[in-house]
Amino acid sequence: MLTLDELTDLVANGEIDTVVVAFTDMQGRLMGKRMHAEFFVEEAQAAHPIEGCNYLLALDMEGDPVPGYEIASWERGYGDFAMVPDFATMRRIPWLEGTALVLTDVAWNDGTPVRPSPRQVLKAQVERARALGFEPMFGSELEFYLLKETFAQAHAQGYRDLTPSVPYILDYHILATSYDEPFIRAVRNGMHAAGIKVETSKGEAWPGQQEINFRFSDAVSMADNHTIYKNGIKEMANQHERSVTFMAKPDHTWIGSSCHIHSSLWVGGRNAFDGEPELFQHYLAGQLAASAELAVFFAPNINSYKRYAASSWAPTTLAWGYDNRTCAFRVVGHGQALRIENRIPGADANPYLAFAAILAAGLHGIEQKLELPPAFAGNAYVSDMDRFPSTLRDAVTALEGGRIARAALGDEVVDHYLNYARTEQRLFDTVVTEYERKRLFERG
Repeated sequence: MLTLDELTDLVANGEIDTVVVAFTDMQGRLMGKRMHAEFFVEEAQAAHPIEGCNYLLALDMEGDPVPGYEIASWERGYGDFAMVPDFATMRRIPWLEGTALVLTDVAWNDGTPVRPSPRQVLKAQVERARALGFEPMFGSELEFYLLKETFAQAHAQGYRDLTPSVPYILDYHILATSYDEPFIRAVRNGMHAAGIKVETSKGEAWPGQQEINFRFSDAVSMADNHTIYKNGIKEMANQHERSVTFMAKPDHTWIGSSCHIHSSLWVGGRNAFDGEPELFQHYLAGQLAASAELAVFFAPNINSYKRYAASSWAPTTLAWGYDNRTCAFRVVGHGQALRIENRIPGADANPYLAFAAILAAGLHGIEQKLELPPAFAGNAYVSDMDRFPSTLRDAVTALEGGRIARAALGDEVVDHYLNYARTEQRLFDTVVTEYERKRLFERG
């Protein structure tokens, strides 16, 4: 990591010439600008704002401005907001020559936060937890597919008939992952040099599917690292003439890619879940009670819900159990390592929003002293437990009719992301799909 003084020295001796200034949008992408490093240092030392158009939090995936957002519209003129650097996030980006990066919070011109900004949504829930005396600790495990085609080639092929890096299932397979090791090793070392502590890499449950895991940390730092990694591995894949995808379900014949999220609450530098006290039980009960209502924050896309299928390693029921991968909530670890693994989010989840939803649910359980039902034993896929929403349309309905999210996140945030989800559904509903053409072009 870099201090502003250290960056100033690196700029003066010519080692850094570019600073990426970025924040995370609704879709989880890094958005911002590249600044000449000397100019960035001058502006930072003078505490001048870095401006960006407020439509960046009102765009769809294609970059088109969408109506219905309170914070940004044609009627409001699509003005600017300020990107305020969080200098604790500043670091060198070793896979980009002469480059440093700093993440920002987004604020209005009067200095007040843009509350629907994903990083602000999470920070608000962290502050709720701290007001109760807890420090939330999180870890996220992102799965992805490594493909032999470049991003340009994949685009030219319409993202069809892509070639996994290894043609057979490589879960825990050392030989198979050795074939991809030149790229994966570069990613591990690049992330480590960027200040993200790497733990392991391994093959996953389908041809070409991979996972790289990082050390857990406080919630905001973990979400920051998650976002930098997800952006950076795509940059590195491009440099290696490969592509990666974090789609929840890239192909209906493939296993989906998950984002398992581990969480616990700490007090005085120690894990307060140790021994499974009432705090742990209330927190987990909150997950069971609120996760269906918060589905939009875990599974934000039409494609997200294609992943939820029986015997697919993705949960379909809101069950919890000890070390049970058929459940949505898997309790793992012992003593100071005890934590709850939320298996609901896919790799397409925005980490700030997913972490915020987990905290909102857990704090609801703590504040309401919800009672935890017994652990589930067996195959939760075939149980009669409550189900997680199976479509984005169902998730929108759950959020519209719920009260927990509005109480925890606020009307401004809930209305913003309801508009996002409704837009995703509306845009999909107007598209003629390949599925329809294959079935109906000749025979319909």
